Amino acid sequence: MKFRHAIVLTLLVLILDQLIKIYVKTHFYMGEEYIPFASLPWFRFHFIENEGMAYGWKLAGSWGKIALTTFRLVAVVFGTYYILSIIKKKYHNGYVFCVTLIYAGAIGNLIDSLFYGMVFEFSDAYAQNLAKGFWQQGFMGGYEAILHGRVVDMFYFPIIQDMTLPSWMPIWGGEPFEFFRPVFNLADASISAGLISILVFQSRFFRNASDSSAEISKDNQID
Repeated sequence: MKFRHAIVLTLLVLILDQLIKIYVKTHFYMGEEYIPFASLPWFRFHFIENEGMAYGWKLAGSWGKIALTTFRLVAVVFGTYYILSIIKKKYHNGYVFCVTLIYAGAIGNLIDSLFYGMVFEFSDAYAQNLAKGFWQQGFMGGYEAILHGRVVDMFYFPIIQDMTLPSWMPIWGGEPFEFFRPVFNLADASISAGLISILVFQSRFFRNASDSSAEISKDNQID
């Protein structure tokens, strides 16, 4: 896999991720839910925003938000060099593909954190307003400063819901249960797919990487 292929994959994920987010942001009010297929009631679009990491995890306070956004920015810069490095070392194409998915997802959520606060109006669940972008509101400013944007989430798959756990279960007995509860976006899905694939196929990925490194070392010794 060449670096230009990684760039193309990154752009594809980014463009699709941002198109979905912008559409949801400007066509759904906060908390609005839509079921596109009546036969699949668990497949839903549910518009929420979060100030933190994937699936709603976050660090508290304004400084926590700045720290998280800065961490994302540093991770993206490091990711660029890392992808170049593993391509140069001829790592398994599948591994490069997975790392690129993680990289693209990180950039997707970084864009929200960096800029969405500056370019979109505040979304109010009570007023049920549709937030306008700067191109719709005459450049009047957004809901927050740079680094403080909230990440747009919309995919919600409550496959199991309205279920109560048996009372005999320790700790969670008698409590309501729902699977899958988190609301996420395409960038989150891209990161998760990359990480899970690396865990599942790591023996294949890293065995080939070791073989390639050994071949490169052998070639250097011959030269």
